[in-house]
Amino acid sequence: MSFTHLKLESWRNFLTVDVDLQQRTFLVGPNAAGKSNLLDVFKFLRDVADPQKGFQRAVQQDRRGVSQIRSLHARRSSNVTIEVDVQLAPDSSWKYRLAFTQDNQRRAIVAEEVVFKDDQVILRRPDTNDVQDPDRLTQTHLEQVNSNKSFRELAQFFSRVQYLHVVPQLIREPDRSGGKKADPYGGDFLEQLARTTEKTQKSRLKKIESALRFAVPQLRDLELERDAKGAPHLKALYEHWRPKAGRQSEVEFSDGTLRLIGLLWVFLDGAAPLLLEEPELSLHAAVVRQIPRMMSKLGRKTGRQILVSTHSAELLSDPGISPEEVLILEASQTDTKVRRAADLTEITALVEGGLSIGEAVIPRTAPKDVQQLTLWD
Repeated sequence: MSFTHLKLESWRNFLTVDVDLQQRTFLVGPNAAGKSNLLDVFKFLRDVADPQKGFQRAVQQDRRGVSQIRSLHARRSSNVTIEVDVQLAPDSSWKYRLAFTQDNQRRAIVAEEVVFKDDQVILRRPDTNDVQDPDRLTQTHLEQVNSNKSFRELAQFFSRVQYLHVVPQLIREPDRSGGKKADPYGGDFLEQLARTTEKTQKSRLKKIESALRFAVPQLRDLELERDAKGAPHLKALYEHWRPKAGRQSEVEFSDGTLRLIGLLWVFLDGAAPLLLEEPELSLHAAVVRQIPRMMSKLGRKTGRQILVSTHSAELLSDPGISPEEVLILEASQTDTKVRRAADLTEITALVEGGLSIGEAVIPRTAPKDVQQLTLWD
């Protein structure tokens, strides 16, 4: 199950985007080029498809309104448009297009909603009912169980998209996250672990401990325990500490250890598309270099699609990464262009000459005149 193509118009700092997506896709570009904004397209579709959130909350509350989403340089149309091609099975292809704007009350309004299955139109809005009752356009059919029966599997696919960007401080101090559920930044990460069945939880933690042996050799006996107040805690022993020093909790774990545990857990958690932001943070370069292979192994085992933003040459040093898997974001005065590395002859020539994709791409994304930073006073 995966997104295979993405088209955008006037989404944040992208005037237009029209790119293929692979099972493993790496987003590379300078700071503020829009990597997070591009990943947010898939989070947006997830939020709209979630009946507990829906279109209005996804636009108004989570993203502060249409005016904050629409590109500042959009001129041809007032609509923000998202179109994705999706493969849910070898013989099941879908296309979903959503265009929206805002009315005089600044409410988000559906300008167009279209669903295709195998090139056959399943839904096209606005329809006659929408014309008779314009308030219907404040909601998508994607989020409505009564309306999405003919394409519910597509809605469910969107709603299962996962996003992860673990902030270790939130795992150590979950109260700082404000009690959010399924917090992608880790505020309720330990509760997420605790909510899984005991059998699944122990099996995953055992696999994670086995993997951690190569990154944190002294760590062993990784388990989840509840304290006297019922709060869950990760506990482990460190072999290099003094004998009988006692088990340590997540409060004593390093940032890198917590981020790696979060990464490994989400790799084992489901088969829906996974969005990762800079998974290299806090990790040793030798560990970072193994992440693409872990992704590849996961993809072969579960078919899971992973889209990841990165600044790391080490992460992109894996010779198994092809130029087709890398999207380069190039910012200009008016917008950001998204181009496949495979479509840039200078990149493919460097890779064919023996450089890794990281060595070929990362220097291209460096800010112009960045060396001038040393002259700051």
